[in-house]
Amino acid sequence: MRETTVDRAELRGDCENCFGLCCVALPFARSADFALDKPAGKACPNLGADHRCGIHARLRESGFSGCTVYDCFGAGQKVSQVTFGGRDRSTAPREEARRMSEAFPVVRQLHELLWYLNEALALPAARPVHGELRRLLDRTDALTRLSPDELAALDVPAHRQDVNALLLRTSELARAGVPGRRKDRRGADLVGARLKGADLRGANLRGACLIAADLTGANLRRADLIGADLRDTDLTDADLSGAFFLTQPQVNAARGSAGTRLPESVARPAHWTAGS
Repeated sequence: MRETTVDRAELRGDCENCFGLCCVALPFARSADFALDKPAGKACPNLGADHRCGIHARLRESGFSGCTVYDCFGAGQKVSQVTFGGRDRSTAPREEARRMSEAFPVVRQLHELLWYLNEALALPAARPVHGELRRLLDRTDALTRLSPDELAALDVPAHRQDVNALLLRTSELARAGVPGRRKDRRGADLVGARLKGADLRGANLRGACLIAADLTGANLRRADLIGADLRDTDLTDADLSGAFFLTQPQVNAARGSAGTRLPESVARPAHWTAGS
């Protein structure tokens, strides 16, 4: 019996096969993360005619650190090559270009759900719900292949609620084997919290706000980190091996070191340096 129906490579951004959709469809406001304001549907001034970012190698020093922590989960190439059949956004009629911008965030949400469902299927402890996970993964994958009009009419929050209910059951099963009392900090406000060396094995940190928290040397093995806000969180020498539902954007937003242990599903950010 198959374990997944979606290749994980399809859930990672592939800019070579995208028409710069994230640089057009998404809005951003002038802040510490972005150097200027940009409304949804308008191309970023740094986007070139080749659909590539003109300052990609120096985004942080140019005031666009927000771009370095973003990941479309492969939605860019799906919308560019599948939903719109490879038609170039920049040369498409205005109405079609608008529909591309509208379809992109919908497919991005669905691809993020596919990432979580794929990961859930890789957890041996979740075997009792693997059948349900496979069915919901197949259903979600099918939704990503809808027509532009069907995507526009899709009730994504309702579908996300169905997925979340199953991911909650998965989390409970995956954390059940952790000895001792498992901390439940779901949705907790932990901004700037001093958690250096904390034992957070099997903790429920779903949706927790850990902005600028100190997790130096903390043990987060088999912790549920879905939706946790890790912006500027210090993960120096922390152990996140075995943590689940952790995404690349979360890791990219945090600070870490050569000693930080990460799950195999995410890569060590290039901007991390020892002791930072």
